[in-house]
Amino acid sequence: MKLHANAPLSPKGRQLLIDRIERESEKVQDVAESVGVSERTARKWLARYRAEGPDGLIDRSSAPNVVANRTDEQTIEAIAALRRLRFTGTEIAEVLDRPVSTVSGILTRIGMGKLGRLGLEPAQRYERQVAGELIHIDVKKLGRIQGGAGKRITGRPRSRAPRRRDGSGVDRCVIGWEYVHIAIDDATRLAYAEVLHDEKATTAIAFLRRAIAFYESHGMTVCELLTDNGGAYRSTIHAIACRTIGIRHLRTRPYRPQTNGKAERFIRTMLGGWAYGAIYATSAERTAALDGWIYRYNHHRRHSAIGRQPPISRLNNLLGSYS
Repeated sequence: MKLHANAPLSPKGRQLLIDRIERESEKVQDVAESVGVSERTARKWLARYRAEGPDGLIDRSSAPNVVANRTDEQTIEAIAALRRLRFTGTEIAEVLDRPVSTVSGILTRIGMGKLGRLGLEPAQRYERQVAGELIHIDVKKLGRIQGGAGKRITGRPRSRAPRRRDGSGVDRCVIGWEYVHIAIDDATRLAYAEVLHDEKATTAIAFLRRAIAFYESHGMTVCELLTDNGGAYRSTIHAIACRTIGIRHLRTRPYRPQTNGKAERFIRTMLGGWAYGAIYATSAERTAALDGWIYRYNHHRRHSAIGRQPPISRLNNLLGSYS
């Protein structure tokens, strides 16, 4: 209970007031004067106590029982229906010619204040039970660091990046990009990552082989691979490599990155903890810090999706080794 700052009586004080009147038979006027309230207030608490007992001495809501201009149920149902179609509060207010504040208040009251997945098909969550049965692979492109930290850290805009015109007449940034190739196991969330110079099919295949070797060093046998529909993963040479290695290659549905959601979520965690989690003077310095961050992720960072355990602990549990 939030007591008014200037209230002379707390619930305990009201009980003492009632005791003096009821048990000690003191006059209401005298008791009210001694505790610093009006006789009317004292009689109000006395009447509540006689009608409801000790519960009558608790503060009540000051909200009115009846609101004259309360929105009717039909309009509330219309607001809810439009919200399920993913209309914003402002759009609903325009359609129904209602104040935005009214619509926002109603949406909050009926539990539809945040869109989230409201009106969308339910999320299809899955998790393999065997370590190595399925690994997710993806690539994140990062701009190279030139001349120290940029605007994200310093807050100051940098001068325009140097550019050159290629043979086809297209202006291209001289600084360029780095490509972080990542792999994460579906069952254990054990992760592996490298910073490479491109995302070509040959580079992706070489990374895949090293990732498989990493998982095999942890006692895992990789059976399936899930990637997006990038050019490298749709190439014939990549398909041949997967058949040669002996793993089944799966690709996400077009325009459905959530199918590869574990890789997408890992990339977000990696960017926050490694790429943007420290100030780097050069790209080489950032790359050198990746192995240490990956080790911490696999061995020490607690993962909320696997019972607040680090991935290595879940791997040991699934493989039956508890060392």
